[in-house]
Amino acid sequence: MQEPVVQSWNTEPLWRELSTLLPGLAIEVVARCESTSTELVERARRSGGVADAVPSRPGELEPPVSGPMPLLEATRHGRRVGDTQPCLLVAEQQTRGRGRWGRSWQSSAGASLTCSLALPFAPPDWSGLSLAIGVALADALDPACALDGAHIGLKWPNDLMRIEPDASPRKMGGILIESVPVGQRRMAVIGVGLNVAAQAVADARHGVAWLQEFAPGIDPPRTLARIARPWIEAVLQFEREGFAPFRPRYERRDCLRGRVVTTTLDSVPQGVAEGIDAGGALQVRVGAALHTVGSGDVSVSSDGPAP
Repeated sequence: MQEPVVQSWNTEPLWRELSTLLPGLAIEVVARCESTSTELVERARRSGGVADAVPSRPGELEPPVSGPMPLLEATRHGRRVGDTQPCLLVAEQQTRGRGRWGRSWQSSAGASLTCSLALPFAPPDWSGLSLAIGVALADALDPACALDGAHIGLKWPNDLMRIEPDASPRKMGGILIESVPVGQRRMAVIGVGLNVAAQAVADARHGVAWLQEFAPGIDPPRTLARIARPWIEAVLQFEREGFAPFRPRYERRDCLRGRVVTTTLDSVPQGVAEGIDAGGALQVRVGAALHTVGSGDVSVSSDGPAP
């Protein structure tokens, strides 16, 4: 396998900034691993002595990373394997990255940002967490949010999309939320994958977008520096206040509202997306009835009339 490109992540200043928000935080950068989320989930399981702990979404946990991960950038702020203090783990390359429902998410060194944040987490309600994280990332990467031009939209429940007039939405990134029981508490593992640079000319033709379309010259380390603080601030605010303060910001970027969508729920096969409720669940209208979709996945069916 070709060695990943070694980038300058400059983690110590970032650690100093973020540790004021999350005391005990460590930042690790590795050349490659199978999956940053899998690695952090496995650490939490080992540390908590929970041999059969599973993620909050059954079927999404991949086998544990085998063997030590090659360190790209050693720092005295690294953490021990098994530590359950907050950790931000970044991989220049993921060989078995994954999204929701076990979908693969491959990353290439220099072209993608793949990272996961693990921390003890005890919100009153987890509903809407992926939407809140999406809002924080989108606002950090596209603060202008020019709704009449190209902007970053949010596709329920966890995708960041490039939206532009007279063009189909293209996926720029995604979020994966997992939770692991550790003793009497739970650890949240929040994975983020972002396309930063084009990997092939054909990317745009295959529904893929990249951040450099918004910010020419940006690279994965600069992307991390831009999103890390808003990401952590959003997690902490969500733990205190839930989804309510994020809802108006999500609605501004909601790219499903008014679209005909197909869901993975047998009870709501197709309908018109009508936004989200107070807990972040998708509202889908089928005829005169409004249905709540709290889990699963959706895809845009067409721009045609509602069924």
